[in-house]
Amino acid sequence: MNIEILIAGLSLGLISSFHCVGMCGPIAFALPVQHLSSLSRHLAIINYHLGRVLTYSILGAIFGIMGRQIYLAGFQQWFSIVLGVVVLFLLIGYGSSRTRIQPSIFKKLQYKVQEWMAMLLKDSRPGAFLFLGMANGLLPCGMVYLAIAGALSSSEITDGILFMAAFGSGTLPAMVALSMFGHLASISMRNNIRKLTPYVIATMGILLILRGLNLGIPFISPVLEAARPESAACH
Repeated sequence: MNIEILIAGLSLGLISSFHCVGMCGPIAFALPVQHLSSLSRHLAIINYHLGRVLTYSILGAIFGIMGRQIYLAGFQQWFSIVLGVVVLFLLIGYGSSRTRIQPSIFKKLQYKVQEWMAMLLKDSRPGAFLFLGMANGLLPCGMVYLAIAGALSSSEITDGILFMAAFGSGTLPAMVALSMFGHLASISMRNNIRKLTPYVIATMGILLILRGLNLGIPFISPVLEAARPESAACH
């Protein structure tokens, strides 16, 4: 297990929890669990959040495969730097216009996922909440995009899966607490928490750039090993 990947994913997830509380709070409040028994209610909430982590892990596999190809092509170092610069430019663009840059294909995806979630919300069986959480994990989200950027910059497919799974796990404490005790979090509190999001995005962009610079700093800018060409078999 790559401990650096695990710590990086968990850290991003924990920090992203502040954003999740602000953005996903209404979804957590809307979970139809009030009529369930105490045990079924807790099981439903756990299934919901495990579904999110499962979707993130699948995304980690998909983008981990892409990151592996970038690594084998020898472009991982420069790709990490360019990715970090793009993240910072998008943040600057958002800060100046206050409008979220979202391609139309993501908007269509969001509508489809929301329709799926609306259908699943009508099913109050504990098992259905797993699929509801999986659907929620597909909703376009800036923090998930950042996590995907981390998976893309990995050199191994397993690292991409581990990073995204750790990211999802890092959001669990705050999101599970929100699902169970969300009535204690006021709207103003959640809005104040959301104000931390730009700082999280800026930090991630800088870390991606530092990672590509190969400065030899553990956890922050480790030396990226160049891909070894496969040796030809002799017959």
